[in-house]
Amino acid sequence: MDEPLRYAGFWMRVLANLIDSVIVTVLIVAMIAALYGTSELESATSVLEGTPGAVVQIVLAVLIVAFWRYGGGTPGKMLLSQKIVDARTGKAPSTRQLVGRFFAYIVSAVPLGIGFLWVAFDPRKQGWHDKLAGTVVIADRKKANA
Repeated sequence: MDEPLRYAGFWMRVLANLIDSVIVTVLIVAMIAALYGTSELESATSVLEGTPGAVVQIVLAVLIVAFWRYGGGTPGKMLLSQKIVDARTGKAPSTRQLVGRFFAYIVSAVPLGIGFLWVAFDPRKQGWHDKLAGTVVIADRKKANA
C-alpha cells in the first residue's frame, strides 16, 4: 500500500446502511407488487415468510455480494465514497471474503447488534463481520476527489 488507509467512520457507515435500507425496501415492495399485485402489499410480511420470500432474500443476498464484488460496496457506500477492501493489502477482497462477510453479519447482529456497534470503538473501524472476513471499509479518496 502506497498511502495509509482512511477508514470510513461509524456514522458514515450508518448513513450508508440507511440509504441501502431505503433502496432495499423500495425493491422489495416493487417485487411483491410485480409478483402478487398491490393487494399483497398490505400483508407483505406473510409473503416474505413463505417460499417466495426466501427467493427474494436469496436474490437480495446475491445482489449485495455482487455490489460488494463489482462496485466495491453497496449503493449507499458508493454514494458516500466508501469502499470495502482487504484489511491486509488494501486491495479488492476476494469473492470468498465477501461471501464470508455477508454470513458474518449474523455474528454481528445476534448479540444485540454489538458486532455492528463495534465499528464505533475499533481503531480500524471494523465490525465483527469485517474482522471475520479480513476486510475494512475505507473512505475512497479517488471517488471523493473525482
